[in-house]
Amino acid sequence: MDASANAVAVIVDVSKSRSHSDRRELQRQIEQAFGRVNDLVAADQPLQPTVGDEFQAAYADLGTALSASLRARLALPEGVDCRFGLGLGELAAIGTGVAGVLQDGSAWWAARRAIDEARKHEYSKLGFVRTWFRAAEPTPTEALVNAYLLGRDQIVSAMNARARRLLLGQLLGETQGVLAQKEGITQSAVSQNLARSGANAVIAGEALLLETTGVFG
Repeated sequence: MDASANAVAVIVDVSKSRSHSDRRELQRQIEQAFGRVNDLVAADQPLQPTVGDEFQAAYADLGTALSASLRARLALPEGVDCRFGLGLGELAAIGTGVAGVLQDGSAWWAARRAIDEARKHEYSKLGFVRTWFRAAEPTPTEALVNAYLLGRDQIVSAMNARARRLLLGQLLGETQGVLAQKEGITQSAVSQNLARSGANAVIAGEALLLETTGVFG
């Protein structure tokens, strides 16, 4: 990453972390899940733990950040969920620390606002919300992206563990036949699950959004 560049910062924290009795094991499981995402999605700064139950990452563009946040949520173990704040703006390298390059900039400030809003929504009538987006500078993109995220989050929040695994498998390019073998069910059952759970809508929605180059600039 350049010393100063436009990018998308992502801040992640564990939803209802106090309900988990073994925080050490929880941290290990989340790091393992996010390590899988780091292998799948190119990042300027991979998902990594910072302080407490918080993780951070940075991506070159909004489309990549949206894809990473979806895959990260789906990769989490059963019973674990996280909130994601995405912030579009400037990332500036200001030094070097133990974990690597130290960063500051408007993208991080926007991401902090976004995750604060995701947290507020989670404890409102929109309790299914786990992801929110903010830009450093006002833009119509915010409303469009958050409208998409509202639908995406509601579908994923309603999924059981198997439905999430099947959706992630499809996003990774696995065939229904392979997924059926992994789950010990028929290919027909996989197809029905993907349709019933809303997974097909999530897949189609992401594809349409990523094709809309005007949204991402």
